[in-house]
Amino acid sequence: MADVRLRTAAAAVLVVAVALLAAAVALVALVRGSLREGLEATADQRAAALLSQARSTGLPAPEPAGDDDDLDRDLDDVLWQVTAADGAVTRSAVPLPAESSGRVSLPGGDHPYLVVTDDEGGYRVSVAVSLEDVDESTAALTTPLAIGLPLLVLLVGGTTWVVVSRALAPVERIRRGVEEITGDQLDRRVPEPATGDEIGRLARTMNQMLARLQDSRDRQREFVADASHELRSPVASIRQVAEVAQAHPAALPDGELAETVLAESARLQRLVDQLLVLTRADDGGAVRADDIDLDDLVLAEARRVGRGGLAVDTTGVGAGRVRGDASALGQVIRNLADNAARHAVAALAVGVRESGDTVELTVDDDGPGIPADQRERVFQRFVRLDEARARDAGGSGLGLAIVKEIVGAHGGTVAVSPSALGGARFTVRLPRSR
Repeated sequence: MADVRLRTAAAAVLVVAVALLAAAVALVALVRGSLREGLEATADQRAAALLSQARSTGLPAPEPAGDDDDLDRDLDDVLWQVTAADGAVTRSAVPLPAESSGRVSLPGGDHPYLVVTDDEGGYRVSVAVSLEDVDESTAALTTPLAIGLPLLVLLVGGTTWVVVSRALAPVERIRRGVEEITGDQLDRRVPEPATGDEIGRLARTMNQMLARLQDSRDRQREFVADASHELRSPVASIRQVAEVAQAHPAALPDGELAETVLAESARLQRLVDQLLVLTRADDGGAVRADDIDLDDLVLAEARRVGRGGLAVDTTGVGAGRVRGDASALGQVIRNLADNAARHAVAALAVGVRESGDTVELTVDDDGPGIPADQRERVFQRFVRLDEARARDAGGSGLGLAIVKEIVGAHGGTVAVSPSALGGARFTVRLPRSR
């Protein structure tokens, strides 16, 4: 943070110093130019007066310097010289250059002079005006600028340092807070400034990120615990039967060990496959974007479920074209159909219809339904509302969670509501293919 303060203060000092220096130079030049213009105007007026007198009085005799004539007053500030056409100096205070000169030094003069010449009627008038006032005024302006500008630059640098330090103090507190947070302390949060500026928004965003990380960690831990519990069940069943067969070979009917192993291993494989699907969904696996006829997939699943003895109503299946992954959407329909088949008494119904920019898929059953307060919970992982059922018949509790993940990855939604058949209706809405 010190580097940021130093760089910011240095940049502010540099910019202000350059700006003030340019302004000071321009100010001095403007004041000096204005004073010189005033002196030139004075010299022009004196030259005009001398020409007018020369024309009206003719060629007067040369007069020594220091004459008390009106034209000879203030010779230290305004010096002049009148020259005739033949080059003779007819009137002069001191010898002056014959041509105009911006800045000259005259013999015996303590200060430089500005010389202005004017020709008219055969006479040339040269007037020299002292630049002492210009130099003194410029020096009077330059001195306070030379002292004040550095002080002002230092004041700007110090102010910038203090302001930036106060502005960055919350950032340092946030940094220290984040540095102290470990994987086991994701419930901690960084301090949020009361201000609504960028730093306050940064702190709030940081806390939101920590909340997401904490939620992800908690979900992962819960997922690992539930998955471990679910995986232990088929493994324990296989081991139990194997131990009985080993200890008491005659206690088990012929083929029961093989049947148990095959059934439990199939259940284990289904569970592992479902866990892999959820893992890919959590990792944000890419979704293929193909045009799919959802009604074809639904009719195929309806025929499969119907072979189990249930009456499946497909009259509500209409055309519905979506864009997505056929394999993933097929699994959505399969999971919903299997879930309905497990809970149905004698019948279930499926439907597909287009509604505006969406395609709506419905799966109904005539089972016991789902209580209103459990309709969100059923989409959580390893949740089963029928714990009294046998575990092999009740499913693993991952089917509906997989449905939610896949539908969400396709930009759709899934919800559960009461069914006209008396059980539950699952409604999936997906964007319609264009």
